[in-house]
Amino acid sequence: MTPDVLASAKDLLARLIAFPTVSDRSNLALIEYLEGYFASLGVATRRWPDASGAKAALLATIGPAVDGGVVLSGHTDVVPVEGQPWVADPFVTREIDGKIFGRGSVDMKGFGACVLASVPAFLAAPLQRPIHIVLSYDEETTCLGSVDVIRGFGADLPRPGMVVVGEPTMMKVADAHKGVATFLTRVTGLEAHSANPQIGASAIAAAGEIVAEIGRLGRAAEASELCDPRFDPPYATFNVGVIQGGTARNILARECLIHWEFRGLPKYPTARAAEQVQRFIDQIALPRLRRYVSEPTIETVLEYDVPGLTPQENCPAATLALRLARANRTIAVSFATEAGHFQRARIPTIICGPGSIEQAHKPNEFIAVSQLAACLEFMEGLAGELARG
Repeated sequence: MTPDVLASAKDLLARLIAFPTVSDRSNLALIEYLEGYFASLGVATRRWPDASGAKAALLATIGPAVDGGVVLSGHTDVVPVEGQPWVADPFVTREIDGKIFGRGSVDMKGFGACVLASVPAFLAAPLQRPIHIVLSYDEETTCLGSVDVIRGFGADLPRPGMVVVGEPTMMKVADAHKGVATFLTRVTGLEAHSANPQIGASAIAAAGEIVAEIGRLGRAAEASELCDPRFDPPYATFNVGVIQGGTARNILARECLIHWEFRGLPKYPTARAAEQVQRFIDQIALPRLRRYVSEPTIETVLEYDVPGLTPQENCPAATLALRLARANRTIAVSFATEAGHFQRARIPTIICGPGSIEQAHKPNEFIAVSQLAACLEFMEGLAGELARG
């Protein structure tokens, strides 16, 4: 890795961060920039737009069109900055004391910048197997932005032999992560004057009982025999993120919405958590809601279910990544990524990327320049490995 390549990565990182690709906005301006960058180097690209046409994933392939290549996967979207006390414009990079600040610097445009800066080296290497660069959307919200590209591998695209998802792991190799599922529970009661609760049903009262049960399940999970010490924390987690309902203090609420999530473990999957909550609803919450009237309902919808990443014996992706990262063991991470979707498609997958997840989603997010350098060395080694066959 030369100083010129590091300088290129830093310049590219500044350009990527300048695009405010918050998940609720379009990422097409950034996709167009990336298409232009690849085209300037003679690399063809292909878009996968979402249903609205406002967002797209991008694929660039370098090397021969054969099976057995390596996917480098990253996402273009970032989390919002509103309400966070940034000391400067979050979409303009600042380098201070060996750290580069900016929204998305570590999660995960730093990885993207390293991949882009390595393209000239990939092109110069006599690759025997291809490198596929996937840059997706909506990872921060649904993790579905890469799914269409994944379906293409092995269909109208060569089937890769392994995947490296570049989420921040301090360049350690992770072969496991928790799954995450998001749910929306809608409680529909019956309005009545609060002086006459016996002729109505409070959706908020029922929702409060459900929220309390979700909290109880979370506490029980901490002491469960289903814990896995590789994760931090080692237990599955529940979280109620949003509660919305009611119109006035003296009206029994007709509706209350509960937006909650579950982050599971291999032995404590989403289906188990969903069944536990539903059992409480069926046996306790709904009968209480219908004490006086029969109309009330409680419905829970599974919005998104991002699969976890499960360790695999003799995983070729882990073997290669450990060699490139000069490491001798894998780790597990608690955050969810697109890696589970790749693994579900039966492509060996690991996570390895620059920077610390502890800096992600925070004000004044940063990535250490030393981590960019380590990632660039990883990319240089990857080119050498694929040139040897």
